[in-house]
Amino acid sequence: MNIQDDMEWITCDSPVNIAVIKYWGKRDEKLILPLNSSVSITLNHEELRARTTVAISRNFNEDKMWLNGKEQSMKNARLQSVISQIKRLSRKRKTDCDQLDEKLQWKLHICSENNFPTAAGLASSAAGYACLVYALSKLYGINGDISKIARLGSGSACRSLYGGFVIWNKGESSDGEDSKAEQIAPETHWPELRILILVVSDQTKHTGSTVGMQTTVATSELLQQRLQTVPQKVDKIKQAILNKDFHSFAEITMKDSNQLHAVCLDTYPPVSYLNDTSHHIMQLVHAINEDNTSNMVAYSFDAGPNAFLFMQEKDVPTIINILRYFYPSSDPHFLRGLPVPEKDDYHVDYTTFIELKVVPRALKFVIYTKPGPEPSVKETDCGLLASDGLPKLHQ
Repeated sequence: MNIQDDMEWITCDSPVNIAVIKYWGKRDEKLILPLNSSVSITLNHEELRARTTVAISRNFNEDKMWLNGKEQSMKNARLQSVISQIKRLSRKRKTDCDQLDEKLQWKLHICSENNFPTAAGLASSAAGYACLVYALSKLYGINGDISKIARLGSGSACRSLYGGFVIWNKGESSDGEDSKAEQIAPETHWPELRILILVVSDQTKHTGSTVGMQTTVATSELLQQRLQTVPQKVDKIKQAILNKDFHSFAEITMKDSNQLHAVCLDTYPPVSYLNDTSHHIMQLVHAINEDNTSNMVAYSFDAGPNAFLFMQEKDVPTIINILRYFYPSSDPHFLRGLPVPEKDDYHVDYTTFIELKVVPRALKFVIYTKPGPEPSVKETDCGLLASDGLPKLHQ
């Protein structure tokens, strides 16, 4: 933490997480308690992350917040819930009450940015709230599990507080005390696993996740059938992860993604997050796996048209070449993220994919990444706020 001229501040990075067993629907809207447990993979910071600087000062006149360079309202109920819970925990653990009470009264400035499109179905709210809660916990000196607080901002944010492979246990208690995240295995457990993010659209999705979930819970009969099968799927995918069994992992992941979007279509009126390109990607993945006689790649779609493809590192060059063939692009920055490994023996017989059309410019770009660690504190020069507590972008 940095201290200077009656101002204290800290900067943190937090990762995106992608659910392979989806969270969809709440049993308590205020406490953000899910109807089912979910399992996710935390992605590497370098390719996708939220960065947040939080600062307090006796010289600030009011609480302020900026997101991606634009000032935001502080009246958001979830935001206020997170801040108040952090301060409550801080009061509970401190012994120097006079100094603590004074600093807890100081106004707060928050500045956050993502290095990826916001509100486009790339888990920006999860990364953002995880980053905020992590940064505030460091600023106010809080240790221990904070995933229950992150959950109050955005349900899936609790999973971004852990690296690698994570489960958010839905819990049974009405007060939400047992609804929290825990790590299944660190990112180093399955070093061969890789992820390609196919950005079909970087625009804000037409139906937000919160509204979509609420409508599904109120109207979908299929949702109730899904909830009966999720516990078994959670157990199976945990075992596949621990065994590094990619074939089983891929099948469970794709089936759960399909089921989520079937439930969305069963919502009344229906909610559709996928588009023609999304469906084309699904067909292509199944064609690749059929040609391979085993699962080489798996898809998963959250509340948006963008695809998350999982594969093993040895297969990345093959998959990328297939993507370049079916979704040709003249953009020199089409492929972003990690460097792609070389593969000399690459060959694909495209006559086996004869039923699939080539769709130029269907993808805006592709991000190549891998599982990554939990949030981290950054160096002083990475801060987003200047010494006066205002965003550096405004200087």
